[in-house]
Amino acid sequence: MKTYTLTVFEKNGEKLLDETFEAASEEEAKKIGEQKLREKNCHEKTYRCTSSSGKLILFHR
Repeated sequence: MKTYTLTVFEKNGEKLLDETFEAASEEEAKKIGEQKLREKNCHEKTYRCTSSSGKLILFHR
């Protein structure tokens, strides 16, 4: 399992969420990240999800 980090920002740069989770694949990480964004009502905010190696998995601006 790889570690992924989901970070959500406000337009002024304030960090709203910085959460780490594990997933077996990038596809699973995308699904988990999108689910967490919906649960926390952050899917319209600026966000990114990166793997432990620095690869960008999800991004919205």
